[in-house]
Amino acid sequence: MTKKLNVLFASAEVAPFSKVGGLADVVGELPIYLEDENCEIAIFTPLYGSINQEKWDIKELPNSELRMNMGHTQHIFKLKTCKLPHSKNINVFFIDNPKYFSCFNCVYPQWVDEIYEAQRYVAFSLATLEYAKLLNFKPDILHANDWHTAMLPIYVRSNYQNDEFYKNTKTAFSIHNLAYQGSVDKSIIDFANMRWDNVYNDGCVEHYGRVNWVKGALQWVDKIFAVSPRYAQEILGGEFGEGMDYTLRGQTHKIAGILNGTKYPEKDFDPSEKAKYKEKIQETFGLPKNPHRPLVAMISRLVYQKGLDLVDFAKFELMNLPCDFVFLGTGEFGYERMLIWSSNNSSNIRAWIDFKADLSEEIYKASDFFLMPSLFEPCGISQMVAMKYGSIPIVRAVGGLDDTIIAYKNEKANGFKFLSYDAQSMVNEIKNAIWTYYDRKDDMKLLIKNAINTKFTWEASAKQYRAEYDKILNI
Repeated sequence: MTKKLNVLFASAEVAPFSKVGGLADVVGELPIYLEDENCEIAIFTPLYGSINQEKWDIKELPNSELRMNMGHTQHIFKLKTCKLPHSKNINVFFIDNPKYFSCFNCVYPQWVDEIYEAQRYVAFSLATLEYAKLLNFKPDILHANDWHTAMLPIYVRSNYQNDEFYKNTKTAFSIHNLAYQGSVDKSIIDFANMRWDNVYNDGCVEHYGRVNWVKGALQWVDKIFAVSPRYAQEILGGEFGEGMDYTLRGQTHKIAGILNGTKYPEKDFDPSEKAKYKEKIQETFGLPKNPHRPLVAMISRLVYQKGLDLVDFAKFELMNLPCDFVFLGTGEFGYERMLIWSSNNSSNIRAWIDFKADLSEEIYKASDFFLMPSLFEPCGISQMVAMKYGSIPIVRAVGGLDDTIIAYKNEKANGFKFLSYDAQSMVNEIKNAIWTYYDRKDDMKLLIKNAINTKFTWEASAKQYRAEYDKILNI
């Protein structure tokens, strides 16, 4: 029997309580499967104003008030908790502070000062370490996620290096998206109660005269996780390294790439049901009802990373293809306007600028193809979900998309891939998919079968994480 491990997860987002991107899904789902690997888990996250405390039965712990002096001011925190849905015994601890979290009805408020944004997560990280002590949850592994909690391994090695409670704690840091690094003015060091000679002057967090929390975490953490094997390699180079590649190349002995998973239903999706979902989506989006016309979907945050530039460049050609396109998502204003214009000025492109979970699931089930022309994609979960419903991914061969999709034409193919980040390469692959749909019926049936049979489970991911934890702890 493997040794029981105490694992503390800290994250800015945890599904189903707070969610903006894939980070929330990972921290909300992976721990459930780590329980089966003999891990006792505690998850810490901020209590945002958008979290429905009544719905999730979030209760305040008695005598949980914590006072900390930061930036010449005393900050008061409280701790609330509930069980993580679908877990056996995982407690989620919500750190409550009206100045930084509960005053916003969203996870990441727009147009806030960068110092204030950094203070929010510095305060959260320091409170997490103090509350773990008050709860007497002594972590064997402290697992931080993205820049918001990158301060945690730095704190463990600096402010808490002589603290008996954290003496045997090893730290891990997951890179879900290296594009976000928490770079901020160096005055944050004083607010964080850190010593300049300890964390800044020695080059730990210093990055071109500013503080970069991710750089510090990469250097001082015991293990670095990337969310796919391909992304773990890509971030070592200039194209995807986001200015951290030189730091990462000095830490290659600590890096492991583990693919994210997703949840699967007990019974596989029946492709014969696709026609009824397609008819419903065609009606919802104002498209002519035609079960024999291919439907291409894109459900995404509308940001530069997701390849919307290619859609913009190719929109006039897409309008003339013998298929329909549906787009669902919100994001940058320019991309939203572009999709609305395309929707208003074509017969086959439709956009819904919003995010609705129920509608997104219906689109997955209705669509024949799922478009992901990403500039970069650390892992990507959408292509896994699409395959679950027999929607064949059309992706750029990058990051986790390259790890999960086998390109047509191959007897094991489960999707279509293009390599170069340009609009014509994307259009050519969309055309390849459409003509496969119309003219190569047997190949299309095999693609659907292969896609539905492709499984990326959290069970497999959790086993790999547990093995890496054991390596860090030398057990």
